[in-house]
Parts: sequence; structure tokens; C-alpha cells
Amino acid sequence: MATAFPFSAIVGQDEMKLALMIAAVDPKIGGVLAFGDRGSGKSTAVRALAALLPKMNAVAGCPYQCDPDDKAAQCAECRKPSKGKAKAHQVPVPVVDLPLGATEDRVVGALNLERALAHGEKSFEPGLLARANRGFLYIDEVNLLEDHLVDLLLDVAASGENVVERDGLSIRHPARIVLVGTGNPEEGELRPQLLDRFGLSIEVKTPEDLPTRVEVVKRRDAFENDPAGFVAEWAKEDAKQRKRITAARERLGSVAVADALLTKAAQLCMTLGTDGLRGELTLVRGARALAAIEGAKAVGEAHLKRVAPLALRHRLRRNPLDDSGSTVRVERALAECFAP
Repeated sequence: MATAFPFSAIVGQDEMKLALMIAAVDPKIGGVLAFGDRGSGKSTAVRALAALLPKMNAVAGCPYQCDPDDKAAQCAECRKPSKGKAKAHQVPVPVVDLPLGATEDRVVGALNLERALAHGEKSFEPGLLARANRGFLYIDEVNLLEDHLVDLLLDVAASGENVVERDGLSIRHPARIVLVGTGNPEEGELRPQLLDRFGLSIEVKTPEDLPTRVEVVKRRDAFENDPAGFVAEWAKEDAKQRKRITAARERLGSVAVADALLTKAAQLCMTLGTDGLRGELTLVRGARALAAIEGAKAVGEAHLKRVAPLALRHRLRRNPLDDSGSTVRVERALAECFAP
């Protein structure tokens, strides 16, 4: 397995790192969409975060890495009473790549033809969704993925379950995934209804200041020349980030959100004209996760303001009379709603 670049060593992509940490603390956020320049570290950040996260307990021998302590989220086989206390082992958080040319069978799983032909048995061959359960499903160039596959993935990400009804099979298994999509806007846009289903959106830009660009090149070059040494050098900083994420997960349920903050979130979404209530829900969830990361007992205005561009910029309707970028529109609405 290739060595991942240390998460703490990533330079100049603070917004992307923040969005990924928020999604790691609260997977119910709905995933992360990162659009921006090629070669700006999008896939590096995803793999770095997965390597940073603490290993998870999983039922030994289960193809879905079921959590031995969460019966409600286990597959039918792991829930059988005859299984008793399942043996557990620790496994890394999975990061599964979804190739652009992947078929639906490869994604959701299908009949194991080899066993069917050789032994006459109907056996399920798990797909990429099974491998990604409790981890990340990473789609590079998500804007080029076929629409029916994107629809399928977003439905699974929302429900946390993959249902396969084909070839005489009827299979239902957990697929709790954090969906991460990246792409280049020059190669096409996602449909608005699909954009809305991603929890957070990031605009990834190539650093424009000289010192940052030089530091990026220095660190990448050092990593490629001596991966083990570079990882060891940043191990202490990564350990600190790992502790922050673990503590934030434990603290998340106790972080309070005052009614006044909920009102501000709704007012902000009304000012921007976002459709539905998904914007408010994601904004509040994201602000709560950020507060948990920072060790706060309650969500404050600063948390809401910081998360607002991530949660709302991709939910805005196009306004032919306003050619301002989506981030600028969110910042204007923030200034209006939080005016003293």
C-alpha cells in the first residue's frame, strides 16, 4: 500500500482540509465536492485524511467491515443470533476509488458468475460500495461520471444502504460512505439537483503567492525522496490532528445550537434564495462539527459564518442580473444577516 502524504503537511488548502475534517467528524454532512485546478492536491488531501483517521473496529471476515458494536448498522449475516459475540479486528478507514468507466455491477455488486457456473450457487460478489462502507468513496472527475451512477451513489450516501435486486439476488447491505467528488469546472458542470445533494463544496485554487508555491514544491519533493522519513517528521502534528478529530466525534452530540443561531441560518438561506431546507440542515450540522473540532460547548456566530460558504455556495440559483461569484454572494448575505 502506497504511503499517504501527511495531512498536516499540506500547504495552502486550508478550506479543503477544514471541509474534509468536518465530514470526518460528522459523516451525515453528506460528503464533499471539490472543484478546481488540476494538480492542486485534491486527491492527496482525501488520502491523507483517511490515513490520519484512527483505525476502526470491524467484524473479522465481514466483506462490509461491519462495526461489531453497532448492531443496527450491521449486515444480515453479522446480526444473526448464532454468531454470538463477533470477533473483531482493527482495519484502516477505507478510501475506494471509483473509476470513470466503472459499470453499475462493479459499483453495487452482482452475481458471482464463477461460483454460479462451477457450483450452481447463487452467490453475491460485493462491489465498490461494500468496500467503501464506513469510509470514503472517491470520484475524480465526478462531473464526467454518468448521471445514473451519480444518482445511485447519492441515494446510497443518503440512505446508508445498498440494495441489489437482480439476477435472482435480493441483497441489502450497509453502505455508510462519505462521498468525495473532485473535478475541473472547465470540463463540465454537475446538474443543480446533484450539486445540492453534496453537503459541502470547495473551490480549490492554485496558490498565487510565491512563498506558498515554493513550500508546496519543497515538501512534495522531500516526501517523494524519502516518504518514510517525511511521514515520521510530521507524525507528531498528525497525531495532534487525529486526537482533535477523535475528541470532536465524542463531543459532537453535546454541542448546543441556540434557537437564535437556527434563526440566523434560516434567514441566511432565505436571503440567498436556496431551494428546500437542505441548506439550513447542512449549515447547522457543519457549524456544530466545527464547534466540536474547536472544543466549543455551543455553536457561535463565528462557526456559522465560517461554514456558510462551504455549505451554501453550490446551492445558489443562477441570477442573470448578478454575475458575482457564488462565494461573493454568500459573503454579502452574511454581512446583511449578521449586521450589528
